[in-house]
Amino acid sequence: MCDTCGCSDTGHVRITDHAHTVVMEQDILAKNDELASHNRAHLRDSDVFAINLMSSPGAGKTTLLERTIRDLDVPCAVIEGDQETLLDAERIKATGAPVVQINTGAGCHLDASMLHRALHSLAPAQGSTVFVENVGNLVCPALFDLGEAARVVVLSVTEGPGKPLKYPHMFAATDLVLLNKVDLLPYVDFDVDEFERDVRRVNQSAALLQVSATRGDGLTEWYDWLRQPVRS
Repeated sequence: MCDTCGCSDTGHVRITDHAHTVVMEQDILAKNDELASHNRAHLRDSDVFAINLMSSPGAGKTTLLERTIRDLDVPCAVIEGDQETLLDAERIKATGAPVVQINTGAGCHLDASMLHRALHSLAPAQGSTVFVENVGNLVCPALFDLGEAARVVVLSVTEGPGKPLKYPHMFAATDLVLLNKVDLLPYVDFDVDEFERDVRRVNQSAALLQVSATRGDGLTEWYDWLRQPVRS
């Protein structure tokens, strides 16, 4: 069981003998990274732009995707990651976009093997954008390369301050930070300037946009970002 997230697929083994603790860390990420490289090459050769979309539960990823799919002038497909249910996949299906659901059970993140199988099932069109909506979690998804071309972190103003400093690995690894639900700023205690400073303390290069997936704030800039060339 992983000391970080509690999921069962991390390969950490701890043996305790009275006062002596031996920690044996197996590099299970090496196998994941190898398959992620395969996924990345396949996606690049297929001219498919894959985005790993990450956030806490309730940050608004699915609502953002629903609006993006309807507005964006490029073909889109979605891979949904949740521990259980088809709820988000059904919402995406209603937009008309192809979607594959991955249920991870007790797992708290997607990995490269899951994405590999989902891509074969999805068969995205050449020149399309594939959104991978990862399991809602600000810890584990940051550790696992899927083979994506870019990473996007969505944070809602309702989640409160300090998240980039509390979860630095997530924010350090991202290419874009979307501050969502800015239409609610008049009703919550959230300092946007402080948030942006915190982001810059862990990531100097990530783009940062303020959006509202419901009201439409900042979505033009989000769509412009999506139309940029593949990043990795």
